Amino acid sequence: MAGHSKWANIQHRKGRQDAARSKLFSKLAKEITVAAKMGDPDPDKNPRLRLAVKEAKSNSVPKDVIERAIKKATGGDAENYDEIRYEGYGPNGVAVIVETMTDNKNRTASVVRSTFTKNGGNLGETGSVGFMFDRKGEVTYPASVGDADTVMMAAIEAGAEDVESSEDGHIIYCADTDLNDVSSALEAELGESESTKLIWKPTTTTELGLEDMQKLMKLVDALEDDDDVQRVTTNFEASDEVMEQL
Repeated sequence: MAGHSKWANIQHRKGRQDAARSKLFSKLAKEITVAAKMGDPDPDKNPRLRLAVKEAKSNSVPKDVIERAIKKATGGDAENYDEIRYEGYGPNGVAVIVETMTDNKNRTASVVRSTFTKNGGNLGETGSVGFMFDRKGEVTYPASVGDADTVMMAAIEAGAEDVESSEDGHIIYCADTDLNDVSSALEAELGESESTKLIWKPTTTTELGLEDMQKLMKLVDALEDDDDVQRVTTNFEASDEVMEQL
């Protein structure tokens, strides 16, 4: 029976992972459609679309899904989406930024607000936590691409601002407006990146213990479960011990 129970748990977890993967693909495809509709359908002539396609590929989105998303934009039958950013506070005052793409502002605002309330958070006004973050471009590479000095030199040559290297890999930061140029220069020097995207980088962080961390994860999971939510960013900081217990 124990074996059966373990198998059931594995199956349940796999089902959750498959559902999360499907939801991620859908959100990345939406970003591609919006980017293609706003500019040229050719990624080489549309920096935002190029980055959207690159991020989709790094998350193993199938080629036919990417092509279908672009075709949807050029076919004229794509929905019109508004990009809206919500800001609020989670457990212990941790800052939360929620980026959405929606075809119904009222629905999204209502769902985001109720999700914060149900999970111990508070939705604030636009700008209420945004000052605790900088908008940056982020390019990540595996550790195998080279040592810290090699990557640092490539980043400097590419026009990046900062590099964080560890045994897990290299994270390269640049101005948000330079991401397309910097990522292209890095690619020429280091090859294909693991990820290339715009992020909100915290300038101040809030330390969380295990209980508050569990509450925050519940809030983030609930927000990300909404189809209108593209990504959620927080400024939490937690010890290795807390992260291991999660």
